Amino acid sequence: QGQLVEFGGGSVQAGGSLRLSCAASGYTYTRYCMAWFRQAPGKEREGVAAIYTGSGNTYYADSVKGRFTISRDNAKNTLYLQMNSLKPEDTAMYYCAAPQSAGCSLHSKSYYWGQGTQVTVSE
Repeated sequence: QGQLVEFGGGSVQAGGSLRLSCAASGYTYTRYCMAWFRQAPGKEREGVAAIYTGSGNTYYADSVKGRFTISRDNAKNTLYLQMNSLKPEDTAMYYCAAPQSAGCSLHSKSYYWGQGTQVTVSE
């Protein structure tokens, strides 16, 4: 049974920064890649960023490019999301995601999810 535990959410003012962490264990395909998703009230869950372990390649939603950085500590099996220049529209529950197969498309929902961590950005 796998486990994903997120840390680091909170409330900040616009322009501020937060760093999310996710401790992952017990999932087969996290060795290939992992991702962050978010879901705002009344909206669908959307992919934010993904990182591939072997190549180090990263992928971002257009809405966060240049502001968010995904990274991973493979030795600790921990995923991070550094969020800078936060905007009120970044307010959402953020989820760490472990893929159900060897791929991390930001348009897929084939993931196992953590419990989520709330990020609230005020004006």
